[in-house]
Amino acid sequence: MCPAVKPKGLLFIISGPAGAGKGTLRKILFDEFPDLVYSISSTTRPLRNGEEEGVDYHFISMDEFRALVAEGAFLEWAEVHGNFYGTKREDVEKCLERGDDMVLEIDVKGCVNVKKKIPEAIRIFITAPSPEVLYKRLELRGTETKEQMTLRLRNAEDELLCSAEFEHVIVNDCLKTASSELLDLVRSYRSRKCSGGKK
Repeated sequence: MCPAVKPKGLLFIISGPAGAGKGTLRKILFDEFPDLVYSISSTTRPLRNGEEEGVDYHFISMDEFRALVAEGAFLEWAEVHGNFYGTKREDVEKCLERGDDMVLEIDVKGCVNVKKKIPEAIRIFITAPSPEVLYKRLELRGTETKEQMTLRLRNAEDELLCSAEFEHVIVNDCLKTASSELLDLVRSYRSRKCSGGKK
């Protein structure tokens, strides 16, 4: 158990190319650790089938997003595939100061920006075993046009080059193996935090 006075919370950042299975692994992580706090990003993209406002994202207009950028409200923000995404600075800082552990699921560029501002953030890169598998997963998802899928795969190549900078890389070939690796990783960091950093 953690001491009575909570140490500062841990910030886990899950990132990687579209189709790698980040969302699926994140849901498994929260099933195992329901006390984790999920950072809900703001986005200008349309709501997809099965998504909920305030659960998956805060869906806002371009004007609202620009106003928040002008206020300096975002810890990080970026344009991804023609849509804008951002993480509210205040939400993250308050959570960590409370001693709660938080998970961000953001793109690679956003991850780089957060790491500059919160160096202790733990970055976890999720990827598929091959570009062919990525394409197949995007195809099965059915939310992108052929042109959008081609763009995502091109971006994935650039994102993979950044994976070497991450503290951890998980190849999501077998979901059971990948989820077990992610759970063990988070469990290890949280255990160390509770023991004062001792292994």
